[in-house]
This record gives sequence, structure tokens and C-alpha cells, in this order.
Amino acid sequence: MNDPNEWRPSCTLTMLQIRAAMLRAARQFFYSHNFLEVETPCLSRDIVIDAWLEPFEFTHSEQRWFLQTSPEAGMKRLLAAGANSIFQVSRVFRKGEMGDRHNPEFTMLEWYGVGSTWNEQLLLTESLVRTCLDAAAQITGINPGQTWATPFACTTYAGAFHDAFSIDVHTASGDELLAVARQSGVPVPESCDAAQRDEILNAMLAFAIEPRLGQCRTSLQSSPEFLCDYPPSQAALAVTSTDTPQVARRFELYINGLELCNGYQELTDVEELQRRERIQNSVRVDSHYDSLPGASRMMEAMKSGLPECSGVALGFDRLVMVATNSRTISEVMAFAADRA
Repeated sequence: MNDPNEWRPSCTLTMLQIRAAMLRAARQFFYSHNFLEVETPCLSRDIVIDAWLEPFEFTHSEQRWFLQTSPEAGMKRLLAAGANSIFQVSRVFRKGEMGDRHNPEFTMLEWYGVGSTWNEQLLLTESLVRTCLDAAAQITGINPGQTWATPFACTTYAGAFHDAFSIDVHTASGDELLAVARQSGVPVPESCDAAQRDEILNAMLAFAIEPRLGQCRTSLQSSPEFLCDYPPSQAALAVTSTDTPQVARRFELYINGLELCNGYQELTDVEELQRRERIQNSVRVDSHYDSLPGASRMMEAMKSGLPECSGVALGFDRLVMVATNSRTISEVMAFAADRA
């Protein structure tokens, strides 16, 4: 340890008071909406497969164990076992995530509303965010949400791409997307080809669309913004519609270009889950990552009957950043990675 002050917290003691007040408010919010608080393992042999998330892996008793990137698998097992609407404040872990907005260990607030739709959870998310900001304002004296419009703005994925690139994201070919991306200065890797459609879309979203989401539009004040109706290839564990064009029933919330949460109308079809796991592992291998075993216990739980539900995962540290107008995630954590 070269810095003699490295033992000190990353954040101020006042920030810890703000976090505590926001956590209390979040818990009370869910209690008042009849959600049960639960706890599931941070360390498990199961892991939900995501091509773009790399878990920390350990070998124990000659088996592969993973620090969870989300409490999703355990929570869905509880839902299948008969739990009604549930929420959890969980520590989660994602390898290689470091920066102003990322830390390899962070706090996630995740919940599942049984019998609810993604639209209902979208509205619940807005109410939760406002509740937590109100709690922080009791200490800071400042509430960035006081001038926000109600409800928050909601933009479709296709609408955002049309505004940014003047293309129809549902019908554009991989070659067309690649050409538009490069003409627009999006840093798509030279090795990327037209067949890697989702990689191209992700780059276009990250560099040209996300920084503008939840920004001020008609006034000097920011306006939180949901992005919804993703292409089916970006469904993750969300259901897809039967409309034309087909879309994934998924949303994300942005404030000043900062992504706060990810919400789904949850997939209950086991065969479709297995198909998507195979695709995600294929993308991982093509991207030179190890394949992952998946969440076999969650799969068995779904076979027994996962109730119709919608779920949301919210980065709590980022919500504290919004409440305190902090620039970096280390400012809102007791000990960020460089001091852990």
C-alpha cells in the first residue's frame, strides 16, 4: 500500500447516511406494495448466461462455482416454489467492470411482481426512484426529481435508432447497419462483420444513443427516459411479442445518459430459455470467452411452473449517484475496488 490514506473510505460519512436513508426508503416502498424481502446465495454453481457479462469463477470440491452477476436465478426458484412478489438488496459481481460508472462489486436492487406486466413495473420503477430521491433530499436538501415531468419519457428502441441514424432498425440488414455505423463515426471494431448484428447494434447504442437518453429536451432540466421494445435478438430473458415487427418486452431507464435499470416481462418457456442459452454461449465462444454451464436449477424450477411475472434489476449505487449529483461510482461506495 503506497498511499498511507488508502485505508480511508472512498466516500464521505454523509454519503453513507444518504445511502442508508435511500435503502430504508426502498425497503419501506416494497413493504407497502406487499413485496417480501428475500436473500439468495451470492455464490452458486448456477449462473445465468449473458454473452456480455463475465462472472468471477472459482473451483471448489472439483466443481465450478460463480459469484452471481444478478440474483435472478435464485429469486426465480423462489417464485416457482410459491413465493409471491419478492425483492432483494444484493451484492453482485461482474468481472472486468471498472470505471467511473462501474465497479466489479456493487449493490443491486432486484424485484419480481407476480401477475404484473412490464408496463406496470415501468410505472413502479418511476415511483421507486422518486421515493428514494425524496429520502436523499431529507439530508442533501436537493431533489433532482422535483422538476421532472410525470410520467417519465418512454422511447422505443426503433424510435431512438431512427432519430440517431435515420434507419429502420427492424428491417436494416447487417451490412446496412455496419455502413451507417462507420459513416457516423461509431467505433465498430474492424474485425466486426455484417453477421454480428447485435454487436453492431450494441456499439451504435452505446456511443450514439445512450449518452443522449434522459437528457434535457425542451428545458434546462434533465428528463428521465425509458427505452423499450428491443429487437428479439436483444430479448435476454424477456418474452417477445407476436406483433409485427416483433419486439422484446424489455425496458431500461436512463437519467443524464446513465443507465439505471433493466426490466423484463419474464420468459416462462423452458425450451425457449434453453435455445437462448445456446445462442449466448455460442456468442461467448466466438468472442473468446469460456462457455458457461447455465442455471440448471432455475431451469428445473421453470419446468415446475414459473408464474407470470415482470422483473426489474436496478443499480442502487447509480441511483445514489443521481440523488447526490456524483460523477463517479467510487464517490457513493464505502470502499470502491481501488480501496477494497
